Amino acid sequence: MYKLKCFKAYDVRGQVPSELNHDIAYRIGRAYAQFLSAKQVIVGHDIRLTSPELSAALVDGLTDGGVDVLHIGQCGTEEVYFATFHLNTCGGICITASHNPKEFNGMKFVQAQAKPISGDSGLKDIQRLVEENNFPTVLKANKGQVTNISIAQAYTEHLLTYIDSTKLKPMKVVTNAGNGGAGEIIDRLTEHLPFEFIKLNHSADGNFPNGVPNPLLPENRTDTVAAIKNHQADFGIAWDGDFDRCFFFDENGEFVEGYYIVGLLATMLLAQHPNEKIVHDPRLFWNTQDIVAEHGGSCVQSKTGHAFIKECMRKEDAIYGGEMSAHHYFKDFAYCDNGNIPWLLISSLMSQTGKTLSSLIAERKACYPCSGEINTKVADPVSLIAAIEQQYCSTATSVDHTDGLSISFENWRFNLRMSNTEPLLRLNVESKNDVILMQEKTAELLATISA
Repeated sequence: MYKLKCFKAYDVRGQVPSELNHDIAYRIGRAYAQFLSAKQVIVGHDIRLTSPELSAALVDGLTDGGVDVLHIGQCGTEEVYFATFHLNTCGGICITASHNPKEFNGMKFVQAQAKPISGDSGLKDIQRLVEENNFPTVLKANKGQVTNISIAQAYTEHLLTYIDSTKLKPMKVVTNAGNGGAGEIIDRLTEHLPFEFIKLNHSADGNFPNGVPNPLLPENRTDTVAAIKNHQADFGIAWDGDFDRCFFFDENGEFVEGYYIVGLLATMLLAQHPNEKIVHDPRLFWNTQDIVAEHGGSCVQSKTGHAFIKECMRKEDAIYGGEMSAHHYFKDFAYCDNGNIPWLLISSLMSQTGKTLSSLIAERKACYPCSGEINTKVADPVSLIAAIEQQYCSTATSVDHTDGLSISFENWRFNLRMSNTEPLLRLNVESKNDVILMQEKTAELLATISA
């Protein structure tokens, strides 16, 4: 029995067709049906050129496994989550590779009530069934049915419940869908909001004519920055391909680290729901912990990754969870991540306070300057992380291995971890009220990593 490379820590991702193809997608459908004993499942897919074919193979596997499929068509991952809990199905699968290059594709899985399926909660069992490829014979009488449905209106109405649109002030907003799927959501919301949208790379196109939709890449931000300046917009938003992450730009065109958006959203939600729990990942968290303590909440640390954060959110019954990578999770969205609720809430906060986005985060950036995530390809990441721990641990105030290596000192800290989805080593550094110290320590660590 051979091991499939496309199964990762919390989803499936691989090159098509060498690592993920029609046959594997079919077997995933059979395995998912068998593992969950599912009766009815949501299926949707992103805008990638290979997604319809993989979706069809997956659906064949599900229906041969006796599952009735409700197919919502081209969508974002958050729409699969919504349809799963809104329609009370046994689970949901989105065919997507998020921000990976266009030759990749993948799948994200949830069970009933959009509960995640990760390596800690069933994904390894599904992988084993796929690799064994020993499924019962298909009986025609037991074959499931496929129904094509639309959730567009219901989902639009759900998003609007997070704000009072009558209290929003007119604003000019740049939106960059990156030729992913987010443009359709903006079109649906336009008539309900007092905003003028300047829409960039708006049409879905799996050829990615303007580059892979990954706003974390600086070269992918130039269009958004230019449009904000040219139109004198109030702020800008950009998304990845399946738009479960949104990225912010302030009124000056400055990219806003997702870390500081976590703090803003925690502030808003704790104001509405005092004494609740906030979940964060280990990469950057001093700002979040400070804000949550100030507003009477409590923090819970989780491993990085959407499936792990969701599991932690449910276990702790947290009101909100945030990752500096721009995943934001909400209790009222079945504890799942969403790429549209954050910008709706931030626009509401700007309307309420009359403040610009840059002024809302300026103080927090000064208190807790951070490096942003820096990615490096290295030959032997395990040995390198061990060597760095040995180098820094003797003078540390704490050492933590929740996810990779986190080492804290009195006035600065860092996290170094291997990516769960790409062959990269990821570094994040932050300090307390000392941008020079943060920059010096970042350079010091990068020199060691690159040596």
